[in-house]
Amino acid sequence: MGSSWLTVVIICCWYFSNIGVILSNKVLLSEFDFRGPIFLTLCHMLCCSALSYCAAASRLVVPQPLSSNRQLGKIVLLAVIFLLTIVLGNVSLRYIPVSFNQAIGSTTPAFTALLAFLLFREKETAHTYLTLIPVVVGIVIASNAEPLFDLLGFAACLTATSTRALKSVIQGRLLSDAAERMDSLSLLGYMAPAAAVFLLPMTLFFEPNSLAQARELGQNWVFWALLLLNSAMAYAANLTNFLVTKHTSALTLQVLGNAKGVVAVILSLLYFRNPVNFSSLFGYGVTVTGVVMYSQSKKAAKKQQQVEKLSQPVLKDSGV
Repeated sequence: MGSSWLTVVIICCWYFSNIGVILSNKVLLSEFDFRGPIFLTLCHMLCCSALSYCAAASRLVVPQPLSSNRQLGKIVLLAVIFLLTIVLGNVSLRYIPVSFNQAIGSTTPAFTALLAFLLFREKETAHTYLTLIPVVVGIVIASNAEPLFDLLGFAACLTATSTRALKSVIQGRLLSDAAERMDSLSLLGYMAPAAAVFLLPMTLFFEPNSLAQARELGQNWVFWALLLLNSAMAYAANLTNFLVTKHTSALTLQVLGNAKGVVAVILSLLYFRNPVNFSSLFGYGVTVTGVVMYSQSKKAAKKQQQVEKLSQPVLKDSGV
């Protein structure tokens, strides 16, 4: 019973941190009118770096050592893709509602399947590809009906979704070697400092006034408190992501992620009160349905592969 309660608590913390960082990003960028999405991402990475170091120093998390310079190069590449995903996601939140942002983010499976095929010729089953049709059709409906549609925000969010899928595909390939495989928290501990190194000159070049604006907004202590909480939740989201996978499974995390998007949309509508209509909600519903179908199809395909692997030795023996 104790283990079950621990799993429930971890899942609740995962929901709170993931949805919390999305909503607080929106508050900082829209309600406070903070014009520094890159600076905000830099704060996330600095906080993730510091907390990763503290977790390692306290032995709460035992980081995996780097095996080679080649592995370090792969991690730096992932860090660049990782920071682009977060920066573009933060940029999109400045221009479009959280509900629309989450709707577009739900199309990640479609980008993942497309990029896996284009880059590495990895194929899914015909049924899995069919489930991606409602994922794409739903977001087309939602985009056409979105009352607060903004082209820049839409483009930034769509690009962020594609780079998130690219990170997933490349991460699976780059760290597929058993000697280089790394858990997500250790990977974050290496990626966050690398991302911060790239983000610092980006912030100085693209957002030279962001620190001055932060100081101005910081005259209201709520801004600094929210920024600190927001940055801490960015690390907590990664920590609880790792713990949920450890205590349940990767498939459970994917299913919970689908539900998280719906919860985030509902909470954002209640708090920000952005206008919605039936068509946009219907489109998002179609997309979520497609994502659920995709998850089930992937699960069935994985089981089928396991059955085929187990049956191969038997077939060989019977043929002797």
